[in-house]
Amino acid sequence: MLLPEHTLHKPTSLSDCLQQLSDLGAGEQERHDQVQLVAGGTDVIFNMRLKFFQPDHLISLRRLHELQQVEELPDGGLRIGTACRLVDLADDARIQQRFPALRQAIDAVASVHIRNMGTLGGNICLETRCWYTNNSDDWREGRAGCFKTDCEHCHVIPSSEQCHAINNADTPPALIALGATLTIQSVRGCRVLPIAEFYQPDGMAHMALAADEIVTHVTLPASIDRAVFIKYTPRRGMDFSIGAVAVRCDGQGEEAIDPVIVIASISSSPIILHKPAEIIAEQGLGDDAIEAAIEHMRGELGEVTNLYGRATYKKQIAKTLVRRALRQIRSM
Repeated sequence: MLLPEHTLHKPTSLSDCLQQLSDLGAGEQERHDQVQLVAGGTDVIFNMRLKFFQPDHLISLRRLHELQQVEELPDGGLRIGTACRLVDLADDARIQQRFPALRQAIDAVASVHIRNMGTLGGNICLETRCWYTNNSDDWREGRAGCFKTDCEHCHVIPSSEQCHAINNADTPPALIALGATLTIQSVRGCRVLPIAEFYQPDGMAHMALAADEIVTHVTLPASIDRAVFIKYTPRRGMDFSIGAVAVRCDGQGEEAIDPVIVIASISSSPIILHKPAEIIAEQGLGDDAIEAAIEHMRGELGEVTNLYGRATYKKQIAKTLVRRALRQIRSM
């Protein structure tokens, strides 16, 4: 499938890129119709070929070297440019040694071919997916529209007043568990936001990101004692996950200090499980405590859709993944 007609822009500095993004009509609202950013292009180009969106302008980030660096911080943390390729981050010894859960999440992204091109920022800002919209233009034309195709309807939950497309990105749950923050820039200024506050439970507007803003850096605080990421897919390889979990906590053995449990790929945004984490913090990582934590998950999972699997099946997957992750943490 050929790409729709567009103009490609190749800024050589971040300031030029931000100015072009502003000048080309990307205001503070949705920018798909006017301009799209492209780094690795593994998601954007594919969606353009499906006519999921057809921007008039593409702005390439490939020449923005300031977004392709990994900087050491005084506290032992890292500041990662969002245009860094996933394969380069996976090979970085500092990430392998200090943030193995992030390495696990990166290795879980698609295939090695995608990771050779895809970037960290692209995965963080991955478009939500749905069986209706993520099909060809011809396929969509034979069916009624939905929120993502300018209609007021959700095929997944017909009674809903919002889109329920799923966020299938692999790195966000790991980054949330690790306490990462995002640096977001535009011509209007710069702001820093915890990545846990970046995602929103709406398939149409799943990121707290204005159309003229770019996520430029990810900052990871000094590594914690234990963290793990697990992803479940129907087939190993390029499948998007139908369930993923990231867990971190300090301590040793059954001790659990400041645990964080994040479930992803079952809704429009990653979900932080507060009550299960409280139980683990109070009771430790014994088998009984783990089962008690799992039993309290249901109330925090929210509205689990039947996208890419029955809701009951996905809830069971979520429980199983959390159990496995907590047991792995205990053994670390």
